[in-house]
Amino acid sequence: MKTSKRFMFTAALMLLATTVFSACGASNPAPAAPKPQAGGAAAPTTAAPAPAPDAKKTDKIYIPVISKGFQHQFWQAVKQGAEKAAKEFQVEITFEGPETESQVDKQIEMLQAALGKNPKAIAFAALDSKAAVPLLQKAKAANIPVVGFDSGVDSDIPITTAATDNAAAAGLAADKMAALIGNEGEVALVVHDQTSRTGIDRRDGFVNRVKEKYPNIKIVDIQYGGGDQLKSTDLAKAIIQAHPNVKGFFGANEGSAIGVLNAVTESKKDKIVVIGYDSGKQQIDAVRSGKMAGAITQDPIGIGYWSVKAAVQAIKGEAVKKNIDTGFHWYDKSNIDSDQIKPLLYN
Repeated sequence: MKTSKRFMFTAALMLLATTVFSACGASNPAPAAPKPQAGGAAAPTTAAPAPAPDAKKTDKIYIPVISKGFQHQFWQAVKQGAEKAAKEFQVEITFEGPETESQVDKQIEMLQAALGKNPKAIAFAALDSKAAVPLLQKAKAANIPVVGFDSGVDSDIPITTAATDNAAAAGLAADKMAALIGNEGEVALVVHDQTSRTGIDRRDGFVNRVKEKYPNIKIVDIQYGGGDQLKSTDLAKAIIQAHPNVKGFFGANEGSAIGVLNAVTESKKDKIVVIGYDSGKQQIDAVRSGKMAGAITQDPIGIGYWSVKAAVQAIKGEAVKKNIDTGFHWYDKSNIDSDQIKPLLYN
């Protein structure tokens, strides 16, 4: 009897445990399989799918645009043109340049870094053509088209150069200078450098025109200020002190011209004729006031635009002209606000 009662008690305990464990299992059921949708496909789960890569970003052509500088308003206008072309042709660009136009080593570092990003093409305005050649040869070996702009590159590696005919433009500046000083007297030049194509061509264009056409004009000095206003001011002051009869100055870029203008003003030599190159607010104001006789303007927006457009054409295998002449004009207070000149000036 005792054995029977013990057996019944044990059986009851086992039944109770089975019931409890079954209840616990039922409170946490396994997830049901997704119900089939129409056509037999499983319905999607609530987890968000991984985002697809941005095809526009991954497929965009990359073109670095490396200029000679970044501080002058001229380069900001070139950048504006490059960005306009980038948007039109749906390519990605970067625009960079050293703080001053004397930092050749820094520009070479920028070119080297750009090559390391495996671009489809490069647009480049060399501060020093010789220094850049080894890296440009590397680009050529990698089948990366090189487009020169502004000063371009003194080499046959670039497929094209989008630039002003700087020699012809400086020749026009010499003609204007001759007319303003009566075809005789002493003149001097302050040029941004003697290593870039623009520096060489603007210097030689002015000097050669004087030698060819104006035997009674004497060029008494040529100095190089790196496009820096302060340095150019000091150089022009020194020329005025050494040559007190100097009648005219040609400043071969924006920084050079403003430096010359400052030197003339500070030396109280207001009769000295100053002719500049490029525009920018200070030159525009000086021309309007008559402190600067006039200047040569390029089309910087056009230079930037064509540098990128030509690069895109080269990438696509389209024919590109060896030289793209972006034009130049003389402006003074008589035409500075004309429909022809006004769009080419930048502030």
